[in-house]
Amino acid sequence: MKAVASTQPLSPLSVVRTAETTDRVFDTPDENVADFRFGAKVASVFDDMVSRSVPFYGEMQRMIAEMVGDYAVPGSNVYDLGCSTGTTFLGIDGKVAPAVKFVGVDNSSEMLDKCRTKLSAAGITHEVELVNADLNGGVRIENASVVMLVLTLQFVRPLYRDKLIADILEGMNENGALILVEKVIGEDSLFNRQFIKYYYDLKRRHGYSELEISQKREALENVLIPYKLLENREMLLRAGFRYCDTFFKWYNFTGMIAVK
Repeated sequence: MKAVASTQPLSPLSVVRTAETTDRVFDTPDENVADFRFGAKVASVFDDMVSRSVPFYGEMQRMIAEMVGDYAVPGSNVYDLGCSTGTTFLGIDGKVAPAVKFVGVDNSSEMLDKCRTKLSAAGITHEVELVNADLNGGVRIENASVVMLVLTLQFVRPLYRDKLIADILEGMNENGALILVEKVIGEDSLFNRQFIKYYYDLKRRHGYSELEISQKREALENVLIPYKLLENREMLLRAGFRYCDTFFKWYNFTGMIAVK
């Protein structure tokens, strides 16, 4: 997919809130809340959901674009594993050389449809390939200068995470960077309880009701499995990344960068 550049600069975080795009997925009482899935219902409101549910989401996207701009190499590929609606691609589009190909991977065809439509409408200037694949089965990475896992690894079953990180490292070029953003568990149970409380306070400030918070927590219980920050760091170093540091931390959310 390649489109002509738009004459109007777009913010990657532009969220047009209408009745159809406002997140109300969990606002109706449900006695049997199903496991969370990135289907059509979530895809239609995902941008509103993530912007209201993830602290400093806009600043994290800006930081990611800044770092990708430094590590993306002409002639190489930049991967977004769990690309959802393509917001991160829009953020980096103006930061990297034209001769860089974007590859988005997601296991939700509904998300990929949304991504395809959104990138085309925004007039993204880079070549983009979108792949429908389940990261639990591993991933094939080729000629990568940057790989991004933005709020994605937490949805991969723990049994398969080391293998996925190994696959990524194998397909990366020397000095390539992995950017990992995750929800995390506090290093101590005392802080963990406090951090969760502060997080739910943020969701209330962003307009979510107690019912919505409660039902989404139940839906995610067996689907989103966070590690501690240090567990993620050890996993990256164990795989063979030479350098690893934290670029963002807000209570139970963290962003890390690792270099091969």
